[in-house]
Amino acid sequence: MSITYSKPAISFEEQLEKYISRGLIVSDKQAALKKLKSIGYYRFSGYSYPFRMRNENGEVTDNFIQGSTWDSALELYEFDRKLRLLILDAIERVEVAIRCQFVYSFTHTYGAFGHIEPVNFHENFKHKDWLDETIKETHRSGDEFIRHYSKKYTGFPIIPLWMLTEIMSLGSLSHAYKGLKNEDKKPISSYFNTHHKRLTDWLHSLTYIRNVCAHHSRIWNRELSIRPDVVKDRNWQAPITPRNDRIFYILLVLKYLLTSTGNGKEWVVEVNALLKPTAENKKWRMAMGLPENWEQHPIWKLA
Repeated sequence: MSITYSKPAISFEEQLEKYISRGLIVSDKQAALKKLKSIGYYRFSGYSYPFRMRNENGEVTDNFIQGSTWDSALELYEFDRKLRLLILDAIERVEVAIRCQFVYSFTHTYGAFGHIEPVNFHENFKHKDWLDETIKETHRSGDEFIRHYSKKYTGFPIIPLWMLTEIMSLGSLSHAYKGLKNEDKKPISSYFNTHHKRLTDWLHSLTYIRNVCAHHSRIWNRELSIRPDVVKDRNWQAPITPRNDRIFYILLVLKYLLTSTGNGKEWVVEVNALLKPTAENKKWRMAMGLPENWEQHPIWKLA
């Protein structure tokens, strides 16, 4: 049964006192208050939530487990923030590589303006919807090379594909790749040493993950709404890879794709350094979908 929301806005000081009254240990109130003013109660509650008690029915209560501290929740917040940045870094490298391969392969087959012709895509692809969206992206762009092109050449806002991909969102790029004919997908997916259907699926998932990270949403213990299909190879299946609805599966995807760009090893080293302290806690490890010996995972481990 639905009820009317009636919770009032309260001051930062009252917000902090609410945490304390529910059993969260705050050793330095001034420092905690300063952080609360820059993070916000609702956002921080996502990181304090795992420290809350459950009742005899297994339901989460408002009170905190004895010994839970503000600093422990803040550590999770900082860990999650740094993890998002590393994920965005990897997605950027993958996206740039896909742009490059997409443009090279497509324009050598269909020319600089081949993307405006529906016949150059799969017959079921909603080409007009996609092209209309890219035209909106072109108009929204403030890049100098777009302004220069609009003044010098006819046909604007239609621009060469190698210019368009520089301003195209990852969502539009993913949609375009999905809309290619299978024979045009294969040269691109082969660069990443994977099947074109798998790359289509991965791009869809990475677009979702990028949006989650770009909006600064919690990632470390998120159950993925859009999850990659489970790869049939045994290394991607349970128990080696426990589940595909947690962030470790995405980290594996990124590591696999980055291997083709030559950035995989250095990125994994950075991620490992961040993960290790948090992964020592079994509860936090499970929240990320990490197997017990995650550093030795066949896809993740460094040679």
